[in-house]
Amino acid sequence: MAIWNLGSINIDHVYRLDHLPAPGETVGSVEYSLGPGGKGANQSVAAARAGAHVVHIGALAAQGDDWVLDRLQEDGVDVTHIARLPHSATGHAIILVDSAAENAIIVHAGANRRLTEQQLAGALSGIGPDDILLIQNETNLQVEAAQLARKAGARVIYSCAPFDVQAAQAMMEHVSVLAVNAHEAAQLAEAIPGDLPVPAMLITKGAEGAEYRDLQSGRAVHQKAFPVTPVDTTGAGDCFAGYFAAELDAGRDLAEALRHAAAASAIKVTRRGAVDAIPEAAEVLDFLAGQDRAG
Repeated sequence: MAIWNLGSINIDHVYRLDHLPAPGETVGSVEYSLGPGGKGANQSVAAARAGAHVVHIGALAAQGDDWVLDRLQEDGVDVTHIARLPHSATGHAIILVDSAAENAIIVHAGANRRLTEQQLAGALSGIGPDDILLIQNETNLQVEAAQLARKAGARVIYSCAPFDVQAAQAMMEHVSVLAVNAHEAAQLAEAIPGDLPVPAMLITKGAEGAEYRDLQSGRAVHQKAFPVTPVDTTGAGDCFAGYFAAELDAGRDLAEALRHAAAASAIKVTRRGAVDAIPEAAEVLDFLAGQDRAG
């Protein structure tokens, strides 16, 4: 069993502000930090820290940025299939975080959207029926990756973020689980009325928790959010998705997978940063044990 992730790798430039700027407003930063990020890297690290074997498929610039690979490897992520592409910048993000932990983000995709079909096919040649493929909307070749994975019998968990209705429609027939937040779910419902042609949906709802909907049986599994005081919500959904996939990969049932993912994201939002804030599996177990004692 393994988790394969066709995912973005960004370098995050994080600026902490008293408030997010309004149009035309210049705001001074009170703090700056630099670290690895990208929805794909966030999910890979979350799944790896949850205990899964994770193979990341992605791309960086041909020169420099070796520290990003080092950081992923330190977390146990297999970086064999991360390509180094000439004439392309490593993806990066400008992240603004205010004093209330709200954020605004600008992303430049760079190398994340320049993988070739040959590179993708070679990377996914080892995927099998016991595996899971994660995909988000920050790379190219999403449909091609999902087709290869489903042909091999693997499950596909697709995070429809950043939201794009055309990308979502193209992926529908190839997806096992469609992962969205509540806002994205509302956008999908407006763009595609009626039942969605996917087997299942995972909907994260922030402070209201999360819900897994089996659209074939009609069964729904709900998970309440754990009460915490948020410091930084950047990457919380990625942390949830990565942990959820890892727990399914480990054979946990839906309720337990959701509970562990909710605990991981609850811990994550109490810390600053994206990748750096994702908890280890032991921390999640300790957190849940504390919830059990308190409850």
